[in-house]
Amino acid sequence: MESRNDEEAPLISASGEDRKVRAGKCYTRDVHILSISFLLIFLAYGAAQNLETTVNKDLGTISLGILYVSFMFCSMVASLVVRLMGSKNALVLGTTGYWLFVAANLKPSWFTMVPASLYLGFAASIIWVGQGTYLTSIARSHATDHGLHEGSVIGVFNGEFWAMFACHQLFGNLITLALLKDGKEGSTSGTTLLMLVFLFSMTLGTILMFFIRKIDGEDGKGPVGSPVGLVDSLASLPRMIITPLLDIRMLLIVPLLAYSGLQQAFVWAEFTKEIVTPAIGVSGVGGAMAVYGALDAVCSMTAGRFTSGLSSITFIVSGGAVAQASVFLWLLLGYRQTSGVLGTAYPLIMAAILGIGDGILNTQISALLALLFKHDTEGAFAQLKVWQSAAIAIVFFLSPYISLQAMLIVMLVMVCVSLFSFLFLALKVENVFTHDE
Repeated sequence: MESRNDEEAPLISASGEDRKVRAGKCYTRDVHILSISFLLIFLAYGAAQNLETTVNKDLGTISLGILYVSFMFCSMVASLVVRLMGSKNALVLGTTGYWLFVAANLKPSWFTMVPASLYLGFAASIIWVGQGTYLTSIARSHATDHGLHEGSVIGVFNGEFWAMFACHQLFGNLITLALLKDGKEGSTSGTTLLMLVFLFSMTLGTILMFFIRKIDGEDGKGPVGSPVGLVDSLASLPRMIITPLLDIRMLLIVPLLAYSGLQQAFVWAEFTKEIVTPAIGVSGVGGAMAVYGALDAVCSMTAGRFTSGLSSITFIVSGGAVAQASVFLWLLLGYRQTSGVLGTAYPLIMAAILGIGDGILNTQISALLALLFKHDTEGAFAQLKVWQSAAIAIVFFLSPYISLQAMLIVMLVMVCVSLFSFLFLALKVENVFTHDE
């Protein structure tokens, strides 16, 4: 186990001579390509998802619920698929699900949206497990080759990726606003044009994904062509699903993983509908989500730069949790819809704070899993997506049946439970490591 002093080491090489000896590939190129590819894909998907319940009504809501249920179950086997395929191949295959989902919106019906949602659940599970595995692997390789501190490199790489990813809310909503202005979101021609633009963006993102380099020695971690190897992998699947949950560290992180999905779904399903729309209208949703995405991006980059080990992660996560909890308390106890400048400013301020919290959770959870579960990176990121997607699916299915006040109470309880559980992990992790050794 690395010492705490080593965990908090700065992102610098030990010496110029050591840097020359150990110099190898520069993986920042792959981080740039991966980040831009995800931006192009998710600016289209994210904006399309925001429009689902508006354009497709009940079909859109049910499709999203089906998508996240499929995502949850497929995430249980995603680590096996990524190990067999290799993370780069999983990333490329995963893009196809998003392309098909947006294409289905050109002719939305039960026969197009439901199959597309089911397949996207599978595609999303492998692209996100592949992303976490790939980014962590190249960060470790970059740190080793250049004599840098591993925890800091993981933080910087995750910061860049999540900052770029968060920009999808900004750019996607601006494109939607430009193409569906003057209340055209219900028109077939406006929606068709928008989806065609989104498909073009996704196609560029998919093409870019082919240009990231494979991880050294990874041509699929499992013997894909061997029937015996495949059978052995399938036989070990229950163990791969259950084993991470037998680790006390994972059990203590699970509430935080679930909360990270819950707070995202709250913004998508409740905040825009119950807070933004009544205050500044449907046309203001795009602006509020643009503010959310902009602050999410800035905070992702900033938090990534300050990440160096468990202590820094604990401090940053605590700040993000407290910030989001303050918004929930404000809405529950003190917020009243007003007119004028303040009536417009309040929802935008809340969106900014929620975006800051989301940026922190995205970067810090990814860095945390990478640092704590070095020997089972795929399994750790699969657990992240299982719990995130389960929480998101629950919100989408329950949203029509519970009040905003009830949802806010759930959010406050979850943020408190997840924060206390995580702080307990931070306080006890040295003892846990010692016991494991």
